Amino acid sequence: MASRTSPRPPQVRELRLPGLADGDPADLVGSADLESVRYADLTLSRLDLPGARLSGVRLQGVSAAEADLTGARLDEVHLDLVDLPVVRAGRSQWREVQVTGRLGSVEAHEAQLRSVHFIGCKLGFVNLRGAELLDVAFTDCVVEDLDLVQCRARRVGFAGTRVTNLRVQDSELHDLDLRGARLDGVAGLMHLRGSTLSPAQLADLAPAMAAELGIGVGD
Repeated sequence: MASRTSPRPPQVRELRLPGLADGDPADLVGSADLESVRYADLTLSRLDLPGARLSGVRLQGVSAAEADLTGARLDEVHLDLVDLPVVRAGRSQWREVQVTGRLGSVEAHEAQLRSVHFIGCKLGFVNLRGAELLDVAFTDCVVEDLDLVQCRARRVGFAGTRVTNLRVQDSELHDLDLRGARLDGVAGLMHLRGSTLSPAQLADLAPAMAAELGIGVGD
């Protein structure tokens, strides 16, 4: 797990979406094709966008008990101060997406995330099993459970972020920088190849690593 060079950081940029028109909430339906529109301060029972295409879209201050983004494609999308306790986003595609707010249970198995930045988010259970992550950053977030099992992740970083439980079994990791994360627990320690830990993190995880390898430690 040791690396001779520093991991390459995620390549994410600040998302700018000027000149957006106000969108019609009636257009927020499955398989919608939404482009260069803005939705603000909406309270919905459900946000149903399965199979939809969103390009150059801002959802600002939008809350819904459940959001369905299954198979949706998000391209240059800003989810700004959203409140979405349940998000279903299996096999969705996210490119140039910025997220702030609260997302509870996020089911994003087999999704593709490219240049995605979570900023100041409160996240519950995040299921990214079998997903592909490229240039993904978590900044000042709280994540209760992050499932990266069988995930392919490259250039993923955590800055000022607390992760209560991290799962990485059978994952393929490259430039996964965990040094800025507070890790309460890691499952699959022997699958952390391709990641970078701080000396303090390594010391904290050493007993669990020894136990997983069947190594006894004593004076």
